[in-house]
Amino acid sequence: MSASPHSFHIPVMGTGFTLDTPLRVARYGISSVISLVDDVIVEQARKFHCHKNGEPYEAITASQPDARARRITAYLNLVDRLVQQQVRDLKTAPFEKGSDIGRYFELLPASPLKQAYEQMLTVTDPQEQKRLQDDLRQQVTAGSIDVNIMTKLDVDHYRNGTKLPPEFADGMAALRGFAQSTLVGSAMVFSAGINQRLYTYAAQFDDFFPGPQGESKKRIVLKVSDYRSALVQGKFLAKRGLWVSEFRVESGLNCGGHAFAAECNLVGPVLEQFKRNRAELSESLFNIYCKALAGLGRPVPSQAAKFRVTVQGGIGTTEEDSFLLHYYQVDGTGWGTPFMMVPEVTNVDPVHLERLTNAKWDDIYLSQASPLGVPFWNLRTSASEEQRRERIAAGKPGSPCPKKFCALNSEFSEKPICVASREYITQKLAHLPQEGLTEEQMAFVREEVLAKSCICHDLGGAITLVQNAGGNGTGKALPALCCGPNIRYFNRIFALEEMISHIYGRLSLIANSERPHMFVEEMRLNLDYLKDEIKRFTHRISNRPSSFFENFKQGLQEGIVYYQDLTKQFLEDQREKFLEDLKRLAQEIDCIGLPKAC
Repeated sequence: MSASPHSFHIPVMGTGFTLDTPLRVARYGISSVISLVDDVIVEQARKFHCHKNGEPYEAITASQPDARARRITAYLNLVDRLVQQQVRDLKTAPFEKGSDIGRYFELLPASPLKQAYEQMLTVTDPQEQKRLQDDLRQQVTAGSIDVNIMTKLDVDHYRNGTKLPPEFADGMAALRGFAQSTLVGSAMVFSAGINQRLYTYAAQFDDFFPGPQGESKKRIVLKVSDYRSALVQGKFLAKRGLWVSEFRVESGLNCGGHAFAAECNLVGPVLEQFKRNRAELSESLFNIYCKALAGLGRPVPSQAAKFRVTVQGGIGTTEEDSFLLHYYQVDGTGWGTPFMMVPEVTNVDPVHLERLTNAKWDDIYLSQASPLGVPFWNLRTSASEEQRRERIAAGKPGSPCPKKFCALNSEFSEKPICVASREYITQKLAHLPQEGLTEEQMAFVREEVLAKSCICHDLGGAITLVQNAGGNGTGKALPALCCGPNIRYFNRIFALEEMISHIYGRLSLIANSERPHMFVEEMRLNLDYLKDEIKRFTHRISNRPSSFFENFKQGLQEGIVYYQDLTKQFLEDQREKFLEDLKRLAQEIDCIGLPKAC
């Protein structure tokens, strides 16, 4: 796979926001990630883009054999074909104002390739200019068309009351759909922790193994929040002859969508650990990998395999981006939430773009909306949230559960159902009086039960509106938005050129000059999370051990010390405010009273 000419990628956002982002940006060398959660909107998107591009379309209905995997394969093959054609067209376009090939080079960061382009523009001799242009055309590289599976979403399926074999579970079918696609050089991004049967299943597909030249057709990327997780998951895959080509470090809380904050893994100290242990991690995994390949009778690489380390979550300024790249020596950064304000790149319908633009500070909040029981960044004014509140007011809380991607709870039934469904919520609320709760606890639990939302359906609402695809029998599209807290500092709609220029420091789009540094923001979010967990424990809703609170507070205090020392690496004009913010946080952390075990 050719290296991207850009230093950033666009991570997966929701189920539909980046579903066709590669069709918008891959030809400009920008890598992005498609969600494979919702095969219904995947099929809708395939129909839309087939009709738009004059491609033949034959529906793959849900009743057909292996429909989920086949829908995903068909869509990815379409995206692959269309992007390849876009790149061919771009390479033959004239170098003139407004052309795609001119835009490709104008978007680039400062680099030898950008310098070569700018030099070409100054040449007046036609023959020399053509020679330089031909050379530039040869160096055009498409961005990677990557895909994401949230490993927790691996719901088993039933037919006539009988559970189907594991390979028909949601995650397994999605993996198969990607593995059987024509994509080459693309990555499967696994997020949300290890799924042993899913990882083991990946070893059934040749495309994940190195070929005669040592390169695999498809790569594996792990999204992780700490070094230990990278080591454990990397070893598990290496033992099966599977190499992790990238560890994508994401802030547990300072991100969009689901927030995994349980261990207080602050991104700075985590990246420090990767920086210090990178060579050791590489050697450890490579030895296991080679042994596994030899045991499988597959070719063993003659030289050490490499992996990338990238970081995403809460990055908002070119100074932050540059510091991550240079001090921590990461290979790239991910910019997600700000791109929700760039309609050229992501699927956000006009109504919700306006709501994002006008969102007040508290409209972006860490909610209990996710049926997975994981905190979830949400837009309070979204149509999805409005509908959830209306259903409660009408005495009919919960969703009809049209897609069942989160049907994982068997508290009231042998066959799992979703905790955001009307079926579950009705039964749970009726059962609460039997659970021996105090009135205070009852109110607390009731609020959390009613907070659950049908995000597996609603996160695809925006793309169905943008593409005018309707509900396709699964209900009216009422979008949920999973923007992270960073959206608070981007308060208007932007062009692609503007956002990329912001990333590379050619202009600034930050709306509030008082925006805290991403490290400070993450510390604040973790402190708020600790306070909420203490509140839950005090109400005896949480069964966390007292050691959790002690370790979490200690992690925050150690983070303060780490970042105070890190400021030696900062530019002087950034240092003073950062230290002041840290001092205030340190005082607040020290004042936190920890609960005692019951």
